[in-house]
Amino acid sequence: MKTPFSRRRQFASSEQRAARAMAAGGSDLRSPKKRKREHAEGKTKPRPQVKGGGDGAKRKKHSGAGGYAAHGAGEAVAKKKRPITPKEKRLAAKEISEARKIKRKRHYSLEKELTKLWEKMRCHNVSKEERSKLVSGAIRKMDGKYLDIAGSHVTARVLQTCVKWCSQSERDAIFDDLQPHLLTLSRKKYAVFLVKKLIELATKKQFASFISSLHGHVAKLLPHTIGAAVVDYAFQRATQPQKRQLLLELYSTELQLFKDLTVQSSCSLLETISKLGLQKSSVLQYMTIEIQKILEKGTVEYFIVHTAILEYFTIADKTSALDVIRQLIPLLTQGASIIDEDEPSIATELPKKTKSKKKRLSEPLIVRIMQTKEGLKLAISCLKYGSAKERKKIIKSLKGHIMKLALNDFGCLFLISIISIVDDTKLVSKIVIQELAKNLKQLILHKNGRRPLLQLLHPLCSRYLSPADLACLSYNVPSLSSREGEASDSATEVISENKVDAVTDKEPDGLEGTQIVSESKKDPSQRRHELLIKSGLAEALVQSCIEDVGELLRTNFGKELLYEVAVGGKDNVLEGVTDRVHMLHDAIASDAAQPKTEDIEHAFENFFSSRVIRRMIIDCPAFAVTLWRKALKGKCKIWAEGHSSKVVTAFLESPSSEVKDLAKHELQPLIDTGILKVPDHKAMEK
Repeated sequence: MKTPFSRRRQFASSEQRAARAMAAGGSDLRSPKKRKREHAEGKTKPRPQVKGGGDGAKRKKHSGAGGYAAHGAGEAVAKKKRPITPKEKRLAAKEISEARKIKRKRHYSLEKELTKLWEKMRCHNVSKEERSKLVSGAIRKMDGKYLDIAGSHVTARVLQTCVKWCSQSERDAIFDDLQPHLLTLSRKKYAVFLVKKLIELATKKQFASFISSLHGHVAKLLPHTIGAAVVDYAFQRATQPQKRQLLLELYSTELQLFKDLTVQSSCSLLETISKLGLQKSSVLQYMTIEIQKILEKGTVEYFIVHTAILEYFTIADKTSALDVIRQLIPLLTQGASIIDEDEPSIATELPKKTKSKKKRLSEPLIVRIMQTKEGLKLAISCLKYGSAKERKKIIKSLKGHIMKLALNDFGCLFLISIISIVDDTKLVSKIVIQELAKNLKQLILHKNGRRPLLQLLHPLCSRYLSPADLACLSYNVPSLSSREGEASDSATEVISENKVDAVTDKEPDGLEGTQIVSESKKDPSQRRHELLIKSGLAEALVQSCIEDVGELLRTNFGKELLYEVAVGGKDNVLEGVTDRVHMLHDAIASDAAQPKTEDIEHAFENFFSSRVIRRMIIDCPAFAVTLWRKALKGKCKIWAEGHSSKVVTAFLESPSSEVKDLAKHELQPLIDTGILKVPDHKAMEK
């Protein structure tokens, strides 16, 4: 009886016999049983015979097989063996390193000499003449080899330093030699800095030739992580026609191919489409593809990209515009150290190199793009049209960077947008308001830092925001501006130019305040109350004004915020801290009651303080009564001339009859004798 093992052995032996038959030159791979069955049925195929039989044939066959085997072995040797073990990997790396050294061998001694010269010329204590000699010597050594030098990570910085300090004739020679290769160098990691330096120091003619060489390559370079930086660097230094020339390549294939079409005066995308007779649908399709490439690569930190996306928004439909915004938000918040409370921290598990890289990228892109008006508009569009979850992500990414934004020309406007748009006041108070409250003194006296505070006290006032600032805050994507309010936790408060209320509030000095029509779920006055009173910012703000009242009165920027706090803000928003505001009135009156000294200019005679006190008297009767009783009663004759006369006459200009009656008895004799001049009301109205 055959056991399973013996059956397996029999099967194996039959397999071996078939293999031997194949190796012997036969092609019959049938099993023995199958051969017997076919032989019985008369279906047996004749066994193939080797031509020219005999021993010679066998020897020939074997020699042929041996030759084939030798040929296969040769092919295996010819193929490079892939390193597997650590030792083999080390040896392979060493071979690559040696190959690179051999490749650089012809410039190895030159690199060493140039490095020594560079170490000397880059020192700060080197005299101008000595540096000039070192630079000229290095340029002589590099003459004719600029391209090889620029491509090396060792010597590229040497050539960059030489371009910085050399004479104009030497710089022209370097530029002429490298000009045909500038686009290639723009893609290299180390040569890119040399290209930037050449662009920065180029003459008008050289710069124009470089802009001309970029034609047809702008769309290819912008998705490139290194090349995009060069295009943007040139774009920022270009004239307006040159900027349009670079931008137009992103609009259509025709504009990329035919250079003559790109030479035109400054105009918008819609004007370009109508002027050149382009199809809007084809332009939209082409721009969508190009912008998608840029978004996929993440090169969205550049000014030229912001301009292109804003132009794209002017022709994009709702779906396309929203798709771009949805892709932009993760890129703009990238690099922020956001730690979700629900997720455990993984910082301890990261390697050291990754930690250092994350530290360098801790500042989110949305903070870095606040250097231009276009970057601000892009950020505002993401904030306006993003969902509640995306807005939350944007605000969280700003944690730790609020002060940097507040002191920036465009960053402070972005904070104003957050304060005016986002309904989640708890989150805004936690991230934005708390950091502002910690640095009130610095913010109050800063040109830009005071603006978010003034926005809470007096929203969108034209006294504190220029027409250009108001235009940025009112930016809307055309295809999304007519969208109905979303049923979300934080709906959008649209601040648009076409929705600005025609009815404006007249300021005392003739300026007009702008009102906005809100589509927000939360009432703007309620939002202001929560951000000011509930967060505790109002109390801290009043206290800071009391402590530094003398300094704030006499400074150009400080006086504006002091005025808004003293009058209680627009719509009496500081009603919850009225007692503290009255304490501020006493502090201002006490400063004004001080006698004249040579050390400090009196509050009534200072250019800034005299004017702001006059406005307070006219707009706040409670302050006027306090000031009269503490500082002016019985002393009006002393202050009837100079800047101080504006303070005295303000009591007669006040709309409050109580204030007028309080001062009329003492001021009338001064008016009759001609000491005090009553202001002309018609001139004041003008």
